[in-house]
Amino acid sequence: MASDRYIDFANSDIGRRLVGAVGLPSPARLERWQAGRLRPVEGALLLSAGPLAQQVSSFAPRMTDLLFSFGSELVGAHPWTSEQGAKIKAVVFDASTLLHTSQLGQLREFFQPILRQLESSAHIVILARAPDTLTDPLAASTQQAIEGFSRSLAKEMRNGGTVQLLQVEDGAEDQLEGALRFFLSPKSAFISGQVIRLSACAAKVQDWSRPLAGRKALVTGAARGIGAAIAETLARDGAEVVLLDVPQARSDLDALAARLGGQPLVLDICAPDAASQLIEHLPGGLDIVVHNAGITRDKTLANMTTDFWGSVLNVNLNAPQVLTQALIDAGALHDNGSVILMASISGLAGNRGQTNYTTSKAGLIGLARALAPQLKERGISINAVAPGFIETSMTAHMPFALREAGRRMSSLGQGGLPQDVAEAVAWLGQPGSGSVSGQVLRVCGQSVIGA
Repeated sequence: MASDRYIDFANSDIGRRLVGAVGLPSPARLERWQAGRLRPVEGALLLSAGPLAQQVSSFAPRMTDLLFSFGSELVGAHPWTSEQGAKIKAVVFDASTLLHTSQLGQLREFFQPILRQLESSAHIVILARAPDTLTDPLAASTQQAIEGFSRSLAKEMRNGGTVQLLQVEDGAEDQLEGALRFFLSPKSAFISGQVIRLSACAAKVQDWSRPLAGRKALVTGAARGIGAAIAETLARDGAEVVLLDVPQARSDLDALAARLGGQPLVLDICAPDAASQLIEHLPGGLDIVVHNAGITRDKTLANMTTDFWGSVLNVNLNAPQVLTQALIDAGALHDNGSVILMASISGLAGNRGQTNYTTSKAGLIGLARALAPQLKERGISINAVAPGFIETSMTAHMPFALREAGRRMSSLGQGGLPQDVAEAVAWLGQPGSGSVSGQVLRVCGQSVIGA
């Protein structure tokens, strides 16, 4: 894949001076999760006042060695003031008690002093309530206003910083640790400006060092690229992996399976008997299904052939629909399992020359939303991950101008890596992922496309 030489230049001594002098974008090198890391937050974690923040303080010592509070007194936390100048790596602000317009000023009062004290690749999470759960219209309006604030703040972040909004339903408070371990850590490096809703869920992670231990995962399109990165990350987190790809990818598939201690499975997911073959090869069933396999056949609609249209819809949409339903009907998808559908931001925004591809990806988002209520009783989650511009062998072959435009059209000013998509999939595959279902998680650096 092509390296982003502009980032290398912008972060060099001479490049930093030149970029600053002419006002060009200056994207930071993002901090990503490294093997051997022990804590989600390596640096200071700052908590606000509020009932949800109080809940976070109970497990915060497991996430960081340095805890500060601002605007409240929390057990085990040092009071933070802007005068003392302590740099901050992660922030949790509890906005759940803001129920009137007059209280929204607390957002400015809290964040303004800390923005200049953030370390590079800092992560901010704002906690709120889902507006549609509130009966008071003014309270609902105020909580909705927080979404606009969070998305705008994400666009003002510098040096690789990110902002997310978590809307916490009553009863979902015990799922905060899993969400914050992801969104306050480098695992969410290329995710920003997102709104995620947490619902009550009985399942929980037992071992944070191996959160997928005891879970069996299937990854389609696993031989290379994003699929291989997903398989590697799931295995890293303790999952037993079944790697599926087409016969043409057999050598790469076998090599990856051998390296990960996984099971290779050569199968055409569009074959008439694909579902029965899959279930036959999985006698013990599955906990995680990742529908990553996908193809592109780009043409404007005026020039779109029947074959180009049909092949993309069959691989990208029909196969995940058929295989997911077959696994559910056969009881092969375990209770408290996870289905992750690989969508795309183009499925949200559309893209010229990709009517077939964007139709298929939008259909996957629709599948997640439609199946989520049906699967809730069994604790099964189903979500779509929507990558933006990800540095792969495919994007490396794009024309230079298009590739550069794709990289810079996000708040983080760069493309993501396959690891970024894989980390999101691994989080959605954890026990407790049932707290997030029927949703779309964009891994796009807050791209302006589809915003």
